Amino acid sequence: MEPIILVVDKLKGFAKSSQDFVDGLVHRRDRNPIEILKRLQREAFSDLMRLRDRQDKVERILSYKSSAGSPFKEVNTHVRGEVDVSGALLIKDNVDQLDYDAFNRAGMRTGIDSRLTFETTIRQKDTLVAEFVASQKGEGYLGDDFGSPLSLAKVLYVANVSDWFSAVAVPVGAQCRDVGVATGCFHQGKGLTDFSSFGPPILNRHNGSAFGLMVSKSNIIASLAQFVSGLGRETCADGLRNCFSTFGQVVCRISEGTKLSLMGLHQVPRPLGQQFRFGALTMPVGILKLRKAPKTSVEASDPVGINTEERVSAGSFAVMLESELDESTRIGGWIEMKNSGPKHLQWAVSVSDSPENEFGWGLSLGGILKGPTSWNHFQAEASLRFNLGKRFSLQPGLVYIMDGNARLPIVMCRSNWSL
Repeated sequence: MEPIILVVDKLKGFAKSSQDFVDGLVHRRDRNPIEILKRLQREAFSDLMRLRDRQDKVERILSYKSSAGSPFKEVNTHVRGEVDVSGALLIKDNVDQLDYDAFNRAGMRTGIDSRLTFETTIRQKDTLVAEFVASQKGEGYLGDDFGSPLSLAKVLYVANVSDWFSAVAVPVGAQCRDVGVATGCFHQGKGLTDFSSFGPPILNRHNGSAFGLMVSKSNIIASLAQFVSGLGRETCADGLRNCFSTFGQVVCRISEGTKLSLMGLHQVPRPLGQQFRFGALTMPVGILKLRKAPKTSVEASDPVGINTEERVSAGSFAVMLESELDESTRIGGWIEMKNSGPKHLQWAVSVSDSPENEFGWGLSLGGILKGPTSWNHFQAEASLRFNLGKRFSLQPGLVYIMDGNARLPIVMCRSNWSL
C-alpha cells in the first residue's frame, strides 16, 4: 500500500507544480501587455522611419529627373472647340458675274467652319497652341465643294521672357495677327463679313512660317516679325510660292480703352523663273539673296522699263483706331493702303454692343477705293445678336453691297457654338 500511496502523492505534487507553472504563465501574460505594446510601438516607429527615408530618396531621384528632363513639367492643357455656321440669301432674280465678284469682294464667307484648339502652358509663362480646322467657307456660293477635312492649321509658341519682352514662333499657318499686338475691337470675329470681323486684311493674311519679337514700354507696344512662305502649301499675297515678308506694328494707348495702331507689311517674292517646289519644309539657301530674274522677250520689249524686283515686291500699310466705351460697347475703324498709296485703299468703321448672355447689335460700313475720286465698292451691314447662354449665339442681319453697277441686298444668318 505504501508504494501506491507514494506514487499518488508524487502525482499530486506534479499536478500542483504544473498548475503553479501554468498559473505563473497566465499571471505573467496578464502583467506584461503594456510592455509588449511598448515594444511593438518601438518596432513600428523604427519601420516607419526606414520607410520615410526610402520615400525621401525616391522623391529626390524623381525631382532630379523631372528638372533635368522635359520642360513639360506640370503642364496644363486647355481644349476649346468652336463650330461656326453662316448662310446668305441673295434677294435678286438674276445673278451675273458682276454680282458674283461683288459678293466675293465683300468678304462674305458662308458655310461651316469647325475649329479645335489645344493650348498648353509651359514653364508657367510660355504658351504652346495647336489649332485644327475643318472648313467649308470660301468654297463658292454654288456649294459644289464640301470643304476640307480636319487638319492642322496652326502651331504657335509664345515665350514670355520678361514683363516687357516676348518672342513668338509660328512654324505652321502664320498670320500677321499671330505676331502682332493683340487688340480687342476687330478681333472678336463677331461680324457678318470680313470687313467687320477681322480688321485690316493685312492682319488676316496667311504668310507661311514666322518668327517675331515684341517689346512694351509704358503705353507703347511694338512688334517686328519675319515671314517666309514656300515651305509648305502657303503662298504670299501675289500667289507666288517663295516669298519673304517683314511685318511691323506699333500700338499706342492714347487713353483708357483707346488704342491707335500703325502696321505695315513688305513682301519680296522670288522671281517668276525661280518658283520651284522641292517639297514641304524645303527651300534653297540662295533664296536669302534677292537676284534679278532673267529677262524674257516680253520684259525686253517693255517700254515702261520697270525691273523685275520692282514688279514683284509689294507692301501694305494700315492704320487702326479702337475704343471701348464700356464693358460691351466698342467702336473702331481702320484704313489699309497697298504700296503706301491711294491706288488701292480699303476701309471700315464698326460699332457694336455685345454684352454676355444678353441681346446685342452691330453696325458696320466699309468699302474699297481705287483712285482718288473713284468709289469701286461700298457695303453696309446691320445685325442683331442673341446670346443663348455662354456657348451658343444666333446672329441674323442685313448686308447691302454697291460694287460698280452691281447692287446686292443680302439677308444673312450666322450661328456660333463653342465647347
